[in-house]
Amino acid sequence: MSLSPKLLLHGYSIGIFPMAEHRDDPELFWVDPKIRGVFPLDGFHISRSLARRLRTCGFTISINRDFAGVVDGCADRSETWINPELRRLYQELHRAGRAHSLEVREGASLVGGVYGVVLGAAFFGESMFSRRTDASKIALAYLVDRLRQTGFTLFDTQFLTAHLASLGAIEIPRAVYHSELKQAIDLKADFTADLQQTPQGVIQRITQTS
Repeated sequence: MSLSPKLLLHGYSIGIFPMAEHRDDPELFWVDPKIRGVFPLDGFHISRSLARRLRTCGFTISINRDFAGVVDGCADRSETWINPELRRLYQELHRAGRAHSLEVREGASLVGGVYGVVLGAAFFGESMFSRRTDASKIALAYLVDRLRQTGFTLFDTQFLTAHLASLGAIEIPRAVYHSELKQAIDLKADFTADLQQTPQGVIQRITQTS
């Protein structure tokens, strides 16, 4: 299956997303889970240990400074569904302002991050990676805070993992997901809005509603 960025976005708009069997498989296929993983934006769980880590880690957070680096970090594992075709497509969506990354750095080194696709007020989380303890959890905390502050209503995680569940992600039926998706893509949100996100601010805003 050969995809264009336009067709890829259409797939997201109707609730499906592409994957490859592995990095060396040139073929893509659409996935439409009966049960969908989502992150309620008012339900992110910050444990005491994660709050302490947020305050003391010394990581710096940025958005869209190294989209390619985040995608490559996500693909840098023994098994990945990100093949060269998907990498190319996400790069094109990023250049078009439809895909974004959030980076976690330790000094000059990229040590974690997350990236996803945006349609309206829906953020489709694609993948994340971590090269330091809790780097992916910290990336998700900053991401949830950014999504909440910039008008998003749906954070799609595609599938529910134990890692995501421990942070507050849940599963919902396909029909419920499609209903929430339809509402979200008709709204407006601005992922790149200029925000001042400090560790304490992120903790306070998230814990006030979770």
